[in-house]
Amino acid sequence: MKLSVLTVPLGSMSLKEAAQYLSKLGVQALEIGAGGYPGKAHLDPEKLLGDKDKINEIKKIIADNGLEISAISTHGNPVHPNKDVAKKFHDEFENAVRLAGELGVDTVVTFSGCPGDCKESKHPNWVTCPWPEDFLEVLDYQWNDVLIPYWSKETEFVKSCGVKKIAFEMHPGFCVYNPTSLLKIRGAVGDMIGANFDPSHLIWQGIDIPSAIRALEGAIYHFHAKDTKIYAPNSNVKGVLDVAHYGDEKNRSWLFRALGYGNDYSYWKDIISTLRMVGYEGAVSIEHEDSLMSSKEGLEKAITFLKEVMINEMPGEMFWA
Repeated sequence: MKLSVLTVPLGSMSLKEAAQYLSKLGVQALEIGAGGYPGKAHLDPEKLLGDKDKINEIKKIIADNGLEISAISTHGNPVHPNKDVAKKFHDEFENAVRLAGELGVDTVVTFSGCPGDCKESKHPNWVTCPWPEDFLEVLDYQWNDVLIPYWSKETEFVKSCGVKKIAFEMHPGFCVYNPTSLLKIRGAVGDMIGANFDPSHLIWQGIDIPSAIRALEGAIYHFHAKDTKIYAPNSNVKGVLDVAHYGDEKNRSWLFRALGYGNDYSYWKDIISTLRMVGYEGAVSIEHEDSLMSSKEGLEKAITFLKEVMINEMPGEMFWA
């Protein structure tokens, strides 16, 4: 496994500065935003595509700092019912894929997206229950009329760019938000689609992370090291479907936290051990979204914590067995 960092919180630095800073902290790989919600601070496809000199410059920055690129990230909603919004995310996704191909990166991280409830919709509609029966009709439209056709076509485009893996981050608000929905889209579209497994979005849903990892054996293409803390004084009253602003920390049912501030060493050691059990040896990429800490403090604390729980060497012969 490789210790990686999503560089978005360091957007005020140049890519070279961020690479130097993270390399000195013992980071081994970078996950870099190139459009969509992660932005383009460190990789802007419109400025880089087709320019071999600039592409080689990026590669040199990475290599000179003893790093590699674990994934290109371009989270968005390319099936948004607003056609202009959908086109923006679609174009940014495809440009990020093209750039990944030129950089020799085999994995692109994104969201599945979420359509509306019909062709005339203006906003996405995330369905969370099967009754009244209208919701099942919405799901049928979203999956069979929009999501599966769209991603079936996009996988062919991604393949043509030399990129091998589309890693969907399972995120509430989008059609793929848990292992069941991830396996559903993978079964319909093919194994080019897998998971960017981010525990933080599953923890507050009540999902047991090691069990989810086991359920997705062979389908985990990238992994986010990001934690969530459930705050019982609030969740005991209003549950976990909390629409309070992330900045209203004191009153929220849960918060994204830096590693170690949501769950302890034992919890994360079990996660890392389970990843090894299912054969995952890819990047473990820190995503900092802890609103109680600065980006640098959060990243540095998370890096220190992750070094303690990562398993870096392959096991040797079982001399005791």
